Amino acid sequence: MSSTVNEPLDMVYLATATMDSHGVVTGWSEGAQRLLGYRPEEIVGRAVTELWAGETAAEAVGRCLAGRSRWSGRVGLCHRDGHRVEAEALAHRVVADGGAAGWLLVSGVAREPRSPEADAAVGAFAQAPCVLAVFDTDLRLVRANAEMEAAAALTEDRMRGMRLVELLSHPESEKTEEGMRRVLESGERQVLEAYLRVPGREHAWTISLAPLKDRTGRVYGVCLAAYDTTRRHQAQERLLLLNEAGKRIGSTLDLARVAHELADVAVPRVADFVGVDLLTFLDQGEEPPSGPLSGPITMRRAAHRSVLPGTPEAVVDVGELDTHPESSPSAECLTEGRAILFQVNDELMVRWDALDPVRAARIREHGIHSELVVPMRTRGVTLGVVFFARHRTPVPFDEDDLLLAEEISARAAVCVDNARRYKRERMTARALQRNLLPRRLPDLAAMEVTSRYLPSETWAGVGGDWFDVIPLSGARAALVVGDTVGRGVEASAAMGRLRSAIRTLADIDLPPGELLTHLDDLVTRLAAEDDHEPPEGTGATCLYAVYDPVSRHCTLASAGHPPPVVVTPDGSAEILDVPDGPPLGLSTLPFEAVETELSEGSVLALYTDGLVEGHDRATDEGLEALCEALAQPGPSLDALGDTVLRTLLPARPEDDVALLLARARALGPDRVATWEVPPEPAVVSRIRREVTARLMDWGLEKLVFTTELVASELVTNAIRYGHPPIRLRLIRDRALICEVSDFSSTAPHLRRARALDEGGRGLFLVAQLAQRWGTRLEAHGKTIWAEQDLSDD
Repeated sequence: MSSTVNEPLDMVYLATATMDSHGVVTGWSEGAQRLLGYRPEEIVGRAVTELWAGETAAEAVGRCLAGRSRWSGRVGLCHRDGHRVEAEALAHRVVADGGAAGWLLVSGVAREPRSPEADAAVGAFAQAPCVLAVFDTDLRLVRANAEMEAAAALTEDRMRGMRLVELLSHPESEKTEEGMRRVLESGERQVLEAYLRVPGREHAWTISLAPLKDRTGRVYGVCLAAYDTTRRHQAQERLLLLNEAGKRIGSTLDLARVAHELADVAVPRVADFVGVDLLTFLDQGEEPPSGPLSGPITMRRAAHRSVLPGTPEAVVDVGELDTHPESSPSAECLTEGRAILFQVNDELMVRWDALDPVRAARIREHGIHSELVVPMRTRGVTLGVVFFARHRTPVPFDEDDLLLAEEISARAAVCVDNARRYKRERMTARALQRNLLPRRLPDLAAMEVTSRYLPSETWAGVGGDWFDVIPLSGARAALVVGDTVGRGVEASAAMGRLRSAIRTLADIDLPPGELLTHLDDLVTRLAAEDDHEPPEGTGATCLYAVYDPVSRHCTLASAGHPPPVVVTPDGSAEILDVPDGPPLGLSTLPFEAVETELSEGSVLALYTDGLVEGHDRATDEGLEALCEALAQPGPSLDALGDTVLRTLLPARPEDDVALLLARARALGPDRVATWEVPPEPAVVSRIRREVTARLMDWGLEKLVFTTELVASELVTNAIRYGHPPIRLRLIRDRALICEVSDFSSTAPHLRRARALDEGGRGLFLVAQLAQRWGTRLEAHGKTIWAEQDLSDD
């Protein structure tokens, strides 16, 4: 093995020789010839012991090399002309190309004499403020300055003759040597980035490799210059981490998820353990407590993460409460509103033993040596605290780490506060929705009714789905299901306005199509008042149905709503063909009603689109699944509702769901009496007698007098002011209902008769005798009705 050192290379030359395991010289460099005077052909093949001066050769070899893999020190050698040469030598074991073991002997010798210019160059090299090293064409170190000695923790004499991979056992050393080979081959400079732990912690280096050339341009070595760019690299890493935190933290409006994202970002790049504790007012979406925090502070662990499996450092599990003593770092951090950095020492541990022995035991058990406690504050609200701890990372936290932790925690605090505000708004919307929906459904003679309402479990929040069951005159019932556009408080408020409007319109007994027309006008006016653009942004869909248990006719009208489903008593399910009008608020087309007859025991299902629509299925598939679920036999209507939800909905519905199930009942002849009334005043007395007889049959003797008066007044008014045909009907429901119909569309008005008026007292008398009365317009004519309570009978 040989190496040529030229004059321009350095202020030293390198003498190298190799020998086999028996001590026979196998290689001799030009530097070795220069040092001892032997030419290669004179020394190769001879025993190396012939070169030792002073002590016997056998003693020298045994003392220096026996039982070792590396040795360095000062030795005395024999020059060819016989004089003694003192040299610093380095020997270490090598493996030759054939696989045989041997030794490499290296000695660096200073040039004599040095010129003043050479001394200046040597001084500049030695004191350069960066790592400098010179390697020969075999990539063995020739020179190293003080920074190189500090980086490798070896002296120049110890390093001389060694390769970089032998000095620093690290993959980056191999990458650097590959770069040096490219420099030797190409004669071009190379710049590399490397990361080495020298000494104690990871350092970032920018390595510049330059070829060394003589006057003829021949490359005879490589100069390595390395600059410690750790601080710049750390600053870049912090910026990248903050950018990543901005992307990863706050992906949802879920408090727990935000806390977990914070912990995931910080471990292990900032700390070995991170714990996120949030104040308990966030649990219910309440407003933050007024005034500064004081005394022991109770928080709930929202998330934690560790580099160790199972997070053994944690004192409490996720979801559990933990009370922090008044003088603890976390309490001080929250009360003073500032982050705290501290190193764990004996004095602190004594304090922790008395303050929180469980936490002190965990600190000792896992060797936690440095901690950061950072408050989560934003918009003037204190939300909680974040703990950062190191135990596997040997380097303690510094001020730069504190600033980084504060910045990450601040970004997370904004997301937590957004989640808090969203949670509060969602809870407000749910409370409003819950209060605006029916608390309980009325007990009807016309129908057995049950309902289900499920708010959305997604981040979008509750929508404006609603349902209602409205008792109508004549023992009839109205069923309503609707869905407003949008989500949150505004959608719930819009739903409340529409539901109130429908109830008001239902009280005046408008037919379904006409009722939706009035409702459409209302939505359009509200949109104009609220200055919403476009108007359809405040629209809604609605299905309105009216069922009459006497005729068993059901009249339905739709404003852009999914069609209802009817299940017959034999178990077959069918989608009703209801004309699909435009959604409310568009005012483009009239609403057409359809009438169908329901068999007694039939089930009518009204629902919102969240039940049948989803990202994983089309609406037609949802309707088919709904029909199959409704066709399944069940012990009760409630059980059928549970079956439908369980069959069609996932665990977390994507949209609000409202479901209304109504089983039709019928009022038979035993509960209804009807008379066709000729338009002759003389017939009124006969009508009174027949009404009395029917009431006696029904056991309603107490109501005979008032019902005679009500029936005679209503029939008399119909004969006098209406148009035939005239019909009187008594219905025995939960109230006694008296109805008189005629073909006149003129509705009567209640007024107080003056003293000299001959008429005008009939309707006033009816209003005084009945609990409720009213008029409803029909396709042909009108019906005036009056109800008397039967609760006391």
